[in-house]
Amino acid sequence: MPRLLRPEALANALPLILMGSLLFCAGLPAFGQQNDSVNPPASDDALPERAVTMFPHSETARWWVSGQDNIISQWHPSFDAKYSGPNSFRAHGEHATSNIATLYTGFQLTSTTEIFMHFEAAAGGGLSDALGLGGFTDLDVVRNPTLGTAPYIARGMIRQIIPLSSEMIEAERNPWYLATKVPVRRLELRFGKMGTNDFFDINNVGTDSHLQFMNWTVDNNGAYDYAADTRGYTVGLLVEYHDRNWAFRFEEALMPQVANGINLQWNLRKARAENYELELHPAIRGKREVIIRLLSFVNHANMGVYRDAIADFLVGKTPRPTIIAHPEHTTVKYGFGLNFEEQLSSNVRAFGRFGWNEGQHESYAYTEVDQSFQVGSDLAGERWRRKLDKIGAVVVSNAIKKIIRSTCGWAGWAFCWAMAD
Repeated sequence: MPRLLRPEALANALPLILMGSLLFCAGLPAFGQQNDSVNPPASDDALPERAVTMFPHSETARWWVSGQDNIISQWHPSFDAKYSGPNSFRAHGEHATSNIATLYTGFQLTSTTEIFMHFEAAAGGGLSDALGLGGFTDLDVVRNPTLGTAPYIARGMIRQIIPLSSEMIEAERNPWYLATKVPVRRLELRFGKMGTNDFFDINNVGTDSHLQFMNWTVDNNGAYDYAADTRGYTVGLLVEYHDRNWAFRFEEALMPQVANGINLQWNLRKARAENYELELHPAIRGKREVIIRLLSFVNHANMGVYRDAIADFLVGKTPRPTIIAHPEHTTVKYGFGLNFEEQLSSNVRAFGRFGWNEGQHESYAYTEVDQSFQVGSDLAGERWRRKLDKIGAVVVSNAIKKIIRSTCGWAGWAFCWAMAD
């Protein structure tokens, strides 16, 4: 949830990063198990694998209590850098360890109404205080080490299911979803404090840094500047429609008061975010082995314009290009995403994402990536007799946009191109 990325530092550092990860996931010991936040399937043919826990959880109790502790240790050697600044990835060798502890609680008020409270405590940090890389290597860290280690409420929300059909299908029970059977056609309403990425741009192979990959732009779409405070949470209203083979969701959410800020802006006329996603479960060879998600977002906030910041510097208004040196105003940033996953065989899954945003306005809530492409896969441990193990690999490419010199037409009519891929 950064600002001030140095592209040269990114290019120099990426090939040199060596990571060692120590994961203590109480209740979910295998790399790449089903992400807790994944929605119940739109189709009974697409029912995901059950989450494996250290202790059994009741399928009939009205309450849910579970915990998880995630420890990630990373290191990189020294490398040559043409320049370094306060927000660059550090050129000297360093190591860092992050620790996220989470307590999940939930309660079923009725068969269609559920409430959830999730508590977290964060300790440690990331390499270079998580600065200098758009696709940072540890999703469990934030770019504000002054937040401290005191526990906080990560999520506090209510879920309401509105049945639209009498036919029922099975659903996975986990810290986000307590009902074990839901109507095939239904509306779901969810309101409160949540993570936008708990429900948008999710992927069974690459979504959860506690269980799968760890990079910011692998578990999330790097170009998706989703509404969030510094820790990654917002307050919003989520509306979902589920049918047998597809689903559609919309969320209206609060944006931070300042870029990467911890405080949210409650005045919707000044700032807000709209998120849209269509989820499809097409049938291939008679089976629904593929999930496709089409994403769009529109952010409204007090965002600066990169071109204006450079222009002000060139005419001497500011001593250096400063994205926050502008009067308070509300501007719009938008983008799109494509997300897919496919079960290639009983042991192999593939996934990928493509993301794009317009890049003219500052990255406000996530990271400085305007275009992202990733493709990867994971392999279950059947062959070495540990079927709950997962080994995964992924390749990701991130890009930012550049300013080009404006080109204007004749007779007072200006045809100017401000941004280019």
